[in-house]
Amino acid sequence: MVLSLILAVLAACSNALGTVLQRRAALTVPATMSLRVGLLLDLLRTPVWLAGIVGVTASAILQALALASGSLAAVQPVFILELPLALMIGGAVFHVHRSRKAWYSVACIAVGLTLFLLSLAPSGGRDEVPGLLWVPTLLVVGGIGAALVLAGTRRPLGMTRAACLAAGAALGNALTAALMKSAMGILGDRGLQAFLLAWQTYGFAVIGGTSLFLLGTAMQAGPLIASQPALTLTDATAGVLLGVTIYGEEPRTGMWLLSALVGFALLTYGIFALSRTRCLANCLHADEERPEPAEHAPAR
Repeated sequence: MVLSLILAVLAACSNALGTVLQRRAALTVPATMSLRVGLLLDLLRTPVWLAGIVGVTASAILQALALASGSLAAVQPVFILELPLALMIGGAVFHVHRSRKAWYSVACIAVGLTLFLLSLAPSGGRDEVPGLLWVPTLLVVGGIGAALVLAGTRRPLGMTRAACLAAGAALGNALTAALMKSAMGILGDRGLQAFLLAWQTYGFAVIGGTSLFLLGTAMQAGPLIASQPALTLTDATAGVLLGVTIYGEEPRTGMWLLSALVGFALLTYGIFALSRTRCLANCLHADEERPEPAEHAPAR
């Protein structure tokens, strides 16, 4: 469990680096390209975005190793650390001053997450999910995610659009982790050939790629105060629920649930407070102006 948590922290760090770079790249393309093929084509020509993809890829590998040695309900919430890590990495890369409020928010997130995980301390569970159990899981999680994306695309650029798209991406991330854990279980039990033939392997690749695309559009759609809390909290909550429901992982109950709720409330406060800080926006270049679409660009 200790090894899996260390790997999860390293994965969160790598993902934070990728997020910083992707945020910077996403804001260099016109907002009207959102959810269009042209967005991906423009980003593929951006070196910063490609460097961010390397960070995300390394994060996926570390996450797979963490899931292979630990429980989904314990590993997935660790990715909440991506937000404060993005502050620290972005601040170092872009020479942004971190305010006292920002560091206080980071402390709340760290203490709250530690209390939450130590209180729940999920244990047991299976390495692979029975095939039939995937059907309702994919229908429910996929249906909620699709509804969020549809609701977001019907809203104008702003907080609601960003929050809906980020929550949809977060559900995709949690489902990707659940499929990845199953695929890693197949790899460990039956070898590489079974891993390559398993539908879970291609399932987490497709859903993970879709979630990555949705995350890029969510970052472009509105401010961090909307997208980041929706992304981090939804991902963590869905990860715990999937670990308990389909993998049979057992969290501690009784009074431990009360302290877990206190920890979750503390880290939730820290996430919202940090998302409101100007220094985090600067670290992720949120104040950078988007280029205007060519047809509306002012004449020179």
